[in-house]
Amino acid sequence: MAILTTTIGSYPKPDYVRIPNWFEVRRRLAPGQWNPTQAYEQVLADQDAEHAERLDRGTREVVAEQADAGIDIPTDGEVRREHYIYHQCRRFPGFDFARLTSKAMRGGSWLAAVPTVTGPVTAGTPGMPADWRIAQSATDRPVKMTLPGPLTIIDSTADAHYHDDRRLAADLADALNHEIRALAEAGCRWIQVDEPVFARQLDRALDFGVEMLDRCFHGVPAATRRAVHICCGYPAALDLEDFPKADRRTYFDLADALEETAIDAVSIEDAHRRNDLSLIERFRSKTLILGVVEIARTRVETVDEIRARIADVLEHIEPARLIAAPDCGLIMLDRATAVAKLRNLSAAARSFG
Repeated sequence: MAILTTTIGSYPKPDYVRIPNWFEVRRRLAPGQWNPTQAYEQVLADQDAEHAERLDRGTREVVAEQADAGIDIPTDGEVRREHYIYHQCRRFPGFDFARLTSKAMRGGSWLAAVPTVTGPVTAGTPGMPADWRIAQSATDRPVKMTLPGPLTIIDSTADAHYHDDRRLAADLADALNHEIRALAEAGCRWIQVDEPVFARQLDRALDFGVEMLDRCFHGVPAATRRAVHICCGYPAALDLEDFPKADRRTYFDLADALEETAIDAVSIEDAHRRNDLSLIERFRSKTLILGVVEIARTRVETVDEIRARIADVLEHIEPARLIAAPDCGLIMLDRATAVAKLRNLSAAARSFG
């Protein structure tokens, strides 16, 4: 049977969308100077009457582009987001975007001025159902929506209120659950929580992170597929030969823990650094969303290369439980390169039909 395909989250924004690309903003600044919220604050101050229309148009455009490239489960491309974490945090009372705190990010890889938790984090008015409806109007294929998970939010913000990460994670999970349930009720059939920090903070993930992930999806009906994405990190620039990544061996321990959850699908990297294929067999019941094209290299993988890796993986998992994807979001690439990679990905997956 043909292998299904999906994208992970972000997608190159159309030029007319004025929301800054967080990756480009970070790349232009020296270490210690990154303020991921500053450029977006200017957008909020300067937005004109056509701002919302441009976001709607851009969202529909990138969804249609993914579908045209053959992707079975496209995302909304995160076109509306200045940052994949902070966009969601702005919707939750408790986060202060005027009070910024300097914080070492991703194991000390860089410093950033991050928003601060100054009060109880609670659910806001759900905004994602409206975002999903715009995205879904561009295709008859199911559009997947993505949200940052509790541990990843904690790692990218500063806490001046709870002083207890488990309590903060629980409130974040409840706030996210409110948004996720509203999405499911609106009709969204694929919802993904992003927890890349799981791969960097294994002990915390096993201690309470996986539990909070399950809490995010509490009460979500079976008709909606629950997914988690766990990548090992973006580089600082395209085509780097070597850069800090999380230890891929953590996937083995995470696979065992995730098998005990209500999660339907687990998304992991495999293209940038190939996994020991015995890992695949640790996912005994879950659908595996496997990265088979790189997101930080401009070289476009051939159909034959992608197909060969999928064939190797199918020695360890049945086709119905495998979905082919990029390693992570495509935000670092230009659109022509992103489309070329997705077309070859789709052609390789369809060749098994």
